[in-house]
Amino acid sequence: MQKTLKKYFAFFVLPTLTAFAVAFIIPFVMGVYLSFTEFTTVADAKWVGFSNYIKAFRDNDDFINALWFTVKFTVVSVLLINIISFLIALLLTRKIKGTNIFRTIFFMPNLIGGIVLGYIWQLIINGVLLKFGVDITFDAKYGFWGLVILMNWQMIGYMMIIYIAGIQNLPGDVLEAARIDGASGIQTLFKVTIPLLMPSITICTFLTLTNSFKMFDQNLALTGGAPGKETQMLALDIYNTFYGRIGYEGVGQAKAVIFFILVAVIAGIQLLFTRSKEVEQ
Repeated sequence: MQKTLKKYFAFFVLPTLTAFAVAFIIPFVMGVYLSFTEFTTVADAKWVGFSNYIKAFRDNDDFINALWFTVKFTVVSVLLINIISFLIALLLTRKIKGTNIFRTIFFMPNLIGGIVLGYIWQLIINGVLLKFGVDITFDAKYGFWGLVILMNWQMIGYMMIIYIAGIQNLPGDVLEAARIDGASGIQTLFKVTIPLLMPSITICTFLTLTNSFKMFDQNLALTGGAPGKETQMLALDIYNTFYGRIGYEGVGQAKAVIFFILVAVIAGIQLLFTRSKEVEQ
């Protein structure tokens, strides 16, 4: 059997590998190359070295502001989403009537597309704020918390499902031993449940972290970066640079490469840290 698998391994892997190369590897390599050029189309690219990377930081305060706004948004969103979804998962793994219905209701927002979700929440939030004579673009803090609410509403149900799966797979004998030893509910939660649930925490933290950093369509629909680009996140800033400024395509591409490296490094550090806290069950 093993010999047969090895014999036809290349045959089965080649289509997937080809699709991956065409859809990801080749465009990624071309994108890195174009970040060192000045271009309007791929055919007229002219090598300019690190000029685009210098312009991204030196001539464009919007990029720094977008970076800082994205970091603040990500920190708040990651904490709130994981804490709330974990608490809901704890509640819905108890013997409560209608548990499956509640799980379905909480998960449903994750099925709605980002653009649609952004416009829905724009209507909801503006409907409240207009009673006070303002809208979501009146002040950056309204946009910030609007984005946080939107992100939480969309992601909590998804993370909840992962936490529920982790809680349901916890070893019952360990939890029972904690109860027999006289551990309180709080002690069991922090000394037993959470350490054993670290694989689920690792996954949920990674997903919320990367999705918060990469958020684009919800940002575009909800605030569009207003007022004055103060609520513009990194992905939207890259889009506006690339498509909104003539001659800045290379700078936009340089920002995209910086963005990729930034997300990869932060996500890698997060994975290393949370995995180091995982324990054997």
